Amino acid sequence: MSYYRYQNSSYYRPSLFGGFRFFPPVIKYLLVSNVVIYFLASFFAEFSIRGAGIDPIIEKILFLFPLGNGFEPWQLVTYMFMHGGFTHLLFNMLALWMFGMQLENDWGSKKFLWYYMLCGIGAGISNLLVGPLFGPAAPTVGASGAIYGILIAFGMMYPDQPIFIYFLLPIRARYFIILYIALELWQGVTGTAQGIAHFAHLGGAAVGLIYMLIDGGFIPGRHLFERTRERFVPREHVSEYANHRHDEVTDAKFYDIHGDDNRIDQERIDQILDKISQNGYQSLTEDEKRILFDASKKLN
Repeated sequence: MSYYRYQNSSYYRPSLFGGFRFFPPVIKYLLVSNVVIYFLASFFAEFSIRGAGIDPIIEKILFLFPLGNGFEPWQLVTYMFMHGGFTHLLFNMLALWMFGMQLENDWGSKKFLWYYMLCGIGAGISNLLVGPLFGPAAPTVGASGAIYGILIAFGMMYPDQPIFIYFLLPIRARYFIILYIALELWQGVTGTAQGIAHFAHLGGAAVGLIYMLIDGGFIPGRHLFERTRERFVPREHVSEYANHRHDEVTDAKFYDIHGDDNRIDQERIDQILDKISQNGYQSLTEDEKRILFDASKKLN
């Protein structure tokens, strides 16, 4: 079995096709939950109670309604799991998988879930506050706002990665995202492409951009972000170096490859890769980093 070193020195266990996990946990659960909820809603929409259809009841509870016209706080979450049709669902889930799996493999599942939900809720708030300024207010559904946040993160983390438009025309991720956002902004301001919540999309992208700038240390607030994230998405395992004093922290070290007497156990490597998938590369101890470094050198 081989291993690959990717951006930010993270390591991933290959899946069936020789790359990292193609269906990491959060991506898998989001895909399944969105599909199941769509078909359940479609199924129950065919029924009625005392002559009244169930479909309007589902919409009233789970869709994101405008402020003062049926809005409820929980709708900021539930609207992300509702879709206006199978095509809407298909393209959202395809984009979630295509761009999200690399982020979750790099960040770990907890950080990815936090980011996804934050962008989706931010997109809903943006649509409630800004959308009515440029057009009639209407109920909103779909995961597109959270998906646009994922697009922003993907473009910032992997700017030179090629994206194939219609599976034929390659374009670098940074230019693809810029063009996509610019088109969405133009359509939102001019009112073209009616029936699409453009400012939910733009709001999700804006929240994603702010998060990435804070997380990268370009603007202050990273420690507050981390404390808030830990409150709502607590870690299952606390990093071993979290209890160390600052004066005990040293620079990263390079390790030479030793002889066969230090042969790396395959099961141990699998455990380390699982830890990266759950909590990110930063959760590894110095010894675990050395083991991965030795493994990569042996395989190169």
